[in-house]
Amino acid sequence: MNSQSDNAVFQQHNHASCIHDALITAKRLCKERGLRLTDTRLRVLELIWQSHKPIGAYDILAQFGQEGRNSAPPTVYRALEFLQENGLVHRIASLNAFMGCVCPQEGHQGGFLICKQCKRAQEITEGALRKQLLTLAQERDFEVESMTLEISGLCAACRTAQ
Repeated sequence: MNSQSDNAVFQQHNHASCIHDALITAKRLCKERGLRLTDTRLRVLELIWQSHKPIGAYDILAQFGQEGRNSAPPTVYRALEFLQENGLVHRIASLNAFMGCVCPQEGHQGGFLICKQCKRAQEITEGALRKQLLTLAQERDFEVESMTLEISGLCAACRTAQ
């Protein structure tokens, strides 16, 4: 478990550095994989990381409109699809939103702790839990095609504020 980056969402950290590192990593991975990270795709990824909590496609569209960019829904949805297919972002179904992947260099499916009050989410990269769930599925003769774990509750800051 990469606790420093995993806990970053719920703790104070250098947010500008966090965004910068994520974009540099994305550029490097796309280059290594022979993928085209267009300006639109890069900007969508940047907006997702700037939000630092799950952000919906329509929020991204609104930002594109404010910036004078092509704000047609297919443009943003295609960028999100590319980013998701290549492991740079995760879709959080319960929020119908996207967030940046903290370890895109590792092929994995997301697990998330989602604060139901502030709506921030923290990616869980612990492999042991995932292995346990896959073992349980295998023991029940169930073939897993995809797995996203979403756990809702309250982060420490929201619990303290109550």
